[in-house]
Amino acid sequence: MAIKKQFSSFEEALSNSSIPVLVDFYATWCGPCQMMSPILEQVGAHLRGRLQVIKVDTDKYPGIASKYGIQALPTLVLFKKGQPIDRIEGAMQAPQLIYHLQTLI
Repeated sequence: MAIKKQFSSFEEALSNSSIPVLVDFYATWCGPCQMMSPILEQVGAHLRGRLQVIKVDTDKYPGIASKYGIQALPTLVLFKKGQPIDRIEGAMQAPQLIYHLQTLI
């Protein structure tokens, strides 16, 4: 289950995490983004304690999306120690995403 947390900045959320952070850049109007929501729940549950999932609404936070060059939705960006190390554009099934992430975390 996704947990809503408040941070004073996006960078704080990334740098304060002791585990890798998968950021889901999405929009409420994006159909494939809505399909990814339950998939990300599965991924988060499967990789609990090894990976944190954060969702960023690109309509509410266009500056963050722009900073990381988000042009397609959904886009998943994996951060380690506050730095982006991997990017996935488009929808993906849970088993494939879990397999891909396990090779990186």
